[in-house]
Amino acid sequence: MATDDARVWFEKACSDNPGYATMHAWLASPYALNGETQRAAAELAEARRLGSGGSYSSIARMKSGSQDVAPAVRALFEATYFAGLRKAGMPEE
Repeated sequence: MATDDARVWFEKACSDNPGYATMHAWLASPYALNGETQRAAAELAEARRLGSGGSYSSIARMKSGSQDVAPAVRALFEATYFAGLRKAGMPEE
């Protein structure tokens, strides 16, 4: 499953770069999509702790920074990354 592959690589990235908030947010998504909601919530909390200016506070906030993304890529983000973050507990607004 693709989320399993993503999880493995994001775990490695977090291990190699524990202070990089984005890696923790990316890792939260496959955890949540695989039903590991407690682990997902912990990674999301770590991304929020490490991030600046509330960048991981809501889906809307995260989408606002991706205006220039191609529609096909935006659709993939919606179906995977944002879907996982919602399951991890990130609110829409």
